[in-house]
Amino acid sequence: MNFKPHFELKGKHAYLSPSRYNWVYYDEEKLRSNYMATIVAQARGTRLHELAAMLIEERQRLPKSKKTLNSYVNDAIGFGMTPEVALVYTDLCYGHADAVAFDEDRGFLRIHDLKTGTTPAHMEQLFIYDALFCLEYKIKPKDIQVENRIYQCDGIVVANPTPDELKAFVDSVVEKEKWAREIRAEVSF
Repeated sequence: MNFKPHFELKGKHAYLSPSRYNWVYYDEEKLRSNYMATIVAQARGTRLHELAAMLIEERQRLPKSKKTLNSYVNDAIGFGMTPEVALVYTDLCYGHADAVAFDEDRGFLRIHDLKTGTTPAHMEQLFIYDALFCLEYKIKPKDIQVENRIYQCDGIVVANPTPDELKAFVDSVVEKEKWAREIRAEVSF
């Protein structure tokens, strides 16, 4: 049998995937609400992130408001941040932070994250970005101060990891990346 290669699907995942089989038990209403909550929300989130990045790049403020997008964009502009910054440790460990600024004179790192969904966000994501920043730019956690912000549901959550907390994330990233590299070598195709 010559199976069809479906090159166009490489790296993609179907909404109605066998690996997420629960949908087979949904009625039409449940399927509709689930679809709207996932696919439509993801597309909306992508568009809002693109809009926010463009507004920040153009230094175009939005009307002052507690609305998530307005606060995020205005704060990023006010703090002189750069949107959509790739932070790379290795080819196995990297990410794109929504907005980043680093004041070299003060040794102050600021990372903001825009969340467009309602699922509660976790600050660990930003701590990993902090660690990636330290690793990529060879900065010791004890040599900087950090402020992380998550903008979600018209609120802002702020965290200032200590140098010890930041070092623990740096160490964890290094360790887990090493494990992943070893695993990849074992199962290399």
